[in-house]
Amino acid sequence: MALSEIMKTLAVALTLAASLHPVGPLGELTDLAVKRVQVADLVAAAKFGTTQPIDDPAREKQVLDGVRTRSAELGLDPENAARFFRAQIEANKLVQRGLYARWTEHPEEVPQHRPDLGTEVRPILDRLTTDILAELKDTEQIRRPTLRCEVHATIAERSAVVLHRLDRLHENALSEAMRGVCF
Repeated sequence: MALSEIMKTLAVALTLAASLHPVGPLGELTDLAVKRVQVADLVAAAKFGTTQPIDDPAREKQVLDGVRTRSAELGLDPENAARFFRAQIEANKLVQRGLYARWTEHPEEVPQHRPDLGTEVRPILDRLTTDILAELKDTEQIRRPTLRCEVHATIAERSAVVLHRLDRLHENALSEAMRGVCF
């Protein structure tokens, strides 16, 4: 590798290290998606070992209907917003399934605290929904199906993986969550 390439790589690494958020115009949206992916750990801890299923079509419909209503109030396309949140829900379920498999294989890793979905977890998800909708509105112009958007999305996602030190499970979930960001 030439010295100039090493210097470029070092410059990117230093920029990422100095940043507290993922890089670029989609950085804040990506950061919120990371937080939502991380909340999946709490959802899994709340449900693991109970009769509550990972897939909850009634709850998912309720969330998506709420997103459609709130996005219309913000002047966002309700179906695009719902599509983005569908990806968030699928990412969350990916983490839950991965943690269930891990905890089944390694019961000693099961969290000792079982958070309450209604009083502890859903308020966090509701707050993130509000923040994500606001960020979808703020980034509306950049989130078009263009190469420019894809580049910004990739940079934000990759920097988020590094900054948040995501393991493979959460990295894959973030990729799922950001899959349809450019619409």
